[in-house]
Amino acid sequence: MTLHYYFARRFLWLFLSILGIFALFQGFVDLMDEMRRLDGDPGLGLLLQLVALKLPEGMYQFLPLVMILSAVALFLGLARSSELVVTRAAGRSGLSALMAPVTVALIIGALVVAMMNPIIAATSKRYADLRETHESGGASAMSIGAEGLWLRQGSPQGQSVIRAARANADATVLFEVSFVIYAPGGGPAQRIIADKAELRDGEWLLSNAKAWPLTPGLTPEAGSRQHDTLALPSTLTRESIRDRFGTPSTIAIWDLPAFISDLQEAGFSARRHIVWLNMELARPLFLVAMMLIGAAFTMRPTRLGRTGVSVLAAVMLGFGLYYIRNFAQILGENGQLSPILAAWVPPVASVLLALGLILHMEDG
Repeated sequence: MTLHYYFARRFLWLFLSILGIFALFQGFVDLMDEMRRLDGDPGLGLLLQLVALKLPEGMYQFLPLVMILSAVALFLGLARSSELVVTRAAGRSGLSALMAPVTVALIIGALVVAMMNPIIAATSKRYADLRETHESGGASAMSIGAEGLWLRQGSPQGQSVIRAARANADATVLFEVSFVIYAPGGGPAQRIIADKAELRDGEWLLSNAKAWPLTPGLTPEAGSRQHDTLALPSTLTRESIRDRFGTPSTIAIWDLPAFISDLQEAGFSARRHIVWLNMELARPLFLVAMMLIGAAFTMRPTRLGRTGVSVLAAVMLGFGLYYIRNFAQILGENGQLSPILAAWVPPVASVLLALGLILHMEDG
């Protein structure tokens, strides 16, 4: 048991150290990127805030690579200090030496999904709102519930709240829609209902619309106007709606099942969100597979040589499995694979492949 604690402590320390190095590197890259992309003089405070909000999502993508490098560093260190040789001489097999790192990797994966995923969902949403506020002067938002579809668009001219009973697949055509337009820095200024609203370049085109002024002291019905067609300026674009509507990573995993249910009740396809949910549930197993891949190539005694080739092979195989997993995710989102197969087959196959390599290295 003491030996397992020792291996687990070393692996966890290496994982946190490598993760910290990657975080510093990612932070500097994000800072340079935000300075290049933002117009005008955004100020150091805004830049640092954007970088801090974007950093968790970037680190989330690096976790498989960090896991491989942590395993490589652990077992290379154990091999060079002959601790693996002593472990085997004491009657412990290489597989028993893997029990502690596998347990740590599984716990890290579970904590990442349970705790880091909701944090990333919140920071990603806040990052998108902050960038949009800086670029267009107002933030846009979108939510789907049992009462229908809600949108919010912002601009220097004021905010608008949009509600629709239903919409098309990409939410660019709304039906039974109402608009509440707010004056800049003030209360509601106008209410509009329409049978249909279609998003075009820089505007909503409303069909069979009726508008009521909400000016204090004026009877709304007396000032109402009927319009066959009515154009309203909009800062929303098809791309921004698609990004907010189709990016399941901005929804915490604990809220995702309810969101999928609301999405299906509203008549939208929830396949992308179902695939993402299963991919997140399978993430701990995939991180274990990455740890096993790193161990499979570096558990050999260093006197056999070719250490650099073994490390390169581990990293390249890890990258290959990572891209296969992403390719399976795309097939699942496109409907060519079921969500269960797309999410679970790559990590399960990766674990079996890594175990096969380890058994071959140990006993072959």
